[in-house]
Amino acid sequence: MFIINCKNYEEISGDKIIKFVKTAEKISKKFKIKIAICPPQHLVGVVSNSSIPILAQHIDDSKIGSTTGFVIPELLKKSKVKGSLINHSEHRISSKEIKKLVEKLKELKMISVVCVKDVAEARKYAKLNPNYIAIEPPELIGSGKAVSTEKPELILKAAIAVKSAKNNTKLLCGAGIVSGQDVKKASELGSKGILVASGIIKAKSWEKIISDFAKALV
Repeated sequence: MFIINCKNYEEISGDKIIKFVKTAEKISKKFKIKIAICPPQHLVGVVSNSSIPILAQHIDDSKIGSTTGFVIPELLKKSKVKGSLINHSEHRISSKEIKKLVEKLKELKMISVVCVKDVAEARKYAKLNPNYIAIEPPELIGSGKAVSTEKPELILKAAIAVKSAKNNTKLLCGAGIVSGQDVKKASELGSKGILVASGIIKAKSWEKIISDFAKALV
């Protein structure tokens, strides 16, 4: 799995998100690799009919009906959104909420990606059996310094922690990934995919950088 978190970067604002998703669709088809996009929340509906999975950046444990300002997975599913990130380092939530949201996405047959900051959290949340655990040391996010080179032992230990849950959860690696070499190294260390953001969104050529990352995962 190759997940691109667009965050709220200006580079994909307005209609630019459509061009970005079309580029990802093209590369996904070319390399036969699963690429998922997490647009800014207000743009999810603009690209939800794409041929690749669209994920939310965040969801709330709130009810359908008279609730305001919350992102509800049940309604996201009706808009063809395939799942969501949970507990991203820039939007941390409580353990109780994480558990409820993983369960809710499982019931809805949607993809759950639980973001964690360290091996202890990877071990803890892998037991919930989300689809993916994405390990991202907060200090390396957006730094241009890849976790696979700065802290390779972290990926190794996280891979063991996730495997120890003895379920179907897979490990993703994130934080500071800026090249195909970073991606390849993460795979060698036990990661089953990547979660990236600024390394792609802020690149001069989206097609080139997404292709480089995709080739490293094939």
